[in-house]
Formats: sequence, structure tokens, C-alpha cells
Amino acid sequence: MVDRETHGSLMEVIRMSEPRDAMVRPWARPHDWAEVVLGVLAALSPIVVATDMATAWTLVVLGALIAVDGLASLAMPGMVYGEGIQIVLGALLFIAPWVMSYSAMTGAAWTSWVIGVLTVIVGAAAFPLASTAHRTAGSH
Repeated sequence: MVDRETHGSLMEVIRMSEPRDAMVRPWARPHDWAEVVLGVLAALSPIVVATDMATAWTLVVLGALIAVDGLASLAMPGMVYGEGIQIVLGALLFIAPWVMSYSAMTGAAWTSWVIGVLTVIVGAAAFPLASTAHRTAGSH
């Protein structure tokens, strides 16, 4: 006979081993939501920081790509290459002030550097989770 405590523990183990946990379910991974927020912040930053036309477009385009890739990762959590794309986009945003010659625009440059680094960190942190989701999805 199994007592209530043992039954509760067994049910918890079963729940923990289910493949459809929060890291596998679509729209549930906090890393991907962070990517969306970072992308939106970058895309909207020309509203609040001084930019010229090229700088504004750089921030808007890279920010939109980061946000869209984050949304794609949210919708398809097993899409491992999405996290790799996120890391590349973050690196591009980080180097953009030098490549696009706006490192003298302090607000825009710091926005690119900070959001670029955070995007790389979040993408790298999400990579193992996406790999697990991919393996879990493939085992069905």
C-alpha cells in the first residue's frame, strides 16, 4: 500500500519527467521573452536617443530582427539555430557603433553595446534549453 506522501512524491517525479515542461512548451521560455523585449527596446530606442538616419535604421532593423527571432524561438522552442541567430544578431548590434560610425553618439552607441551584450548572453543561455527541447521533440 502506498501512503499519500509517497504517492505525492511519485506524482512529482512523473510530472518532472514529462517532456512538455515549461522549457519545451511554446510561448513559455523566459529567455525568448527577454530576446523579444531586448529587440523591441533596440528598435524603439531611436525615439529617445539622438541618432542620424543610418543609426536609426541600424537600431530599428537589428532590433526588429532580434525581436522576430525571439518570437520564432517562442513559437518553436526546439529551433536550436534560432539561438545561434540570436547570438550573431547580438554581436552585430554590439559592433554596429564602430561599423556604422556612430560610436560618438553616446546614447545610441551605449544602447547598441548594452543590448548587444545582453542579447548574446540570453541567446547563449537559451541554447542548451533549445537543444533539450529539440531532443525531446525528436524523441516522440
